[in-house]
Amino acid sequence: MILIIMGVSGVGKSTVGRLVAERLDVPYVEGDDFHSPANIALMRRGRSLTDVHRHGWLLRLRKAIVQWHLRNQTIVLSCSSLKRSYRNMLRVRGADVRYVFLTGPNRLIKKRLRMRKGHFMPASQLRKQLITLQPPKRAIRIFINSPAHIIAKHIADKVKYGKVY
Repeated sequence: MILIIMGVSGVGKSTVGRLVAERLDVPYVEGDDFHSPANIALMRRGRSLTDVHRHGWLLRLRKAIVQWHLRNQTIVLSCSSLKRSYRNMLRVRGADVRYVFLTGPNRLIKKRLRMRKGHFMPASQLRKQLITLQPPKRAIRIFINSPAHIIAKHIADKVKYGKVY
């Protein structure tokens, strides 16, 4: 199974993803690591990525998902997956790809982004991500109003008991 922790920047995808992977005793993979240096440079400058920019990133993620599937690996992957078309690109025939959608109040997310240090995505991009976001219909929806370790436990329990789709 490939469990994708998704949502806009600042919802805690990486933090929660690492904790879920730890609880499930499986590898965690940071989706941002698949961005090209050019994409990261654009985001650092406060520029939004277009679908053209994202295409190569999504292809690299898809290729990794294919490899994990062929090796029958369970992976927790953080990836914004903002649009339905992006999520469709990450679906691989025969692979068990599932989504956890982290969401919360815009004020809380913006506050988290402002407090975050050393990340390439500036808080100014949140509005554009929220406009781009197409919430998934088939995903566990988790509100980020609890500490990350509680959220991770909740997600891991759902995975263990087959409640993730």
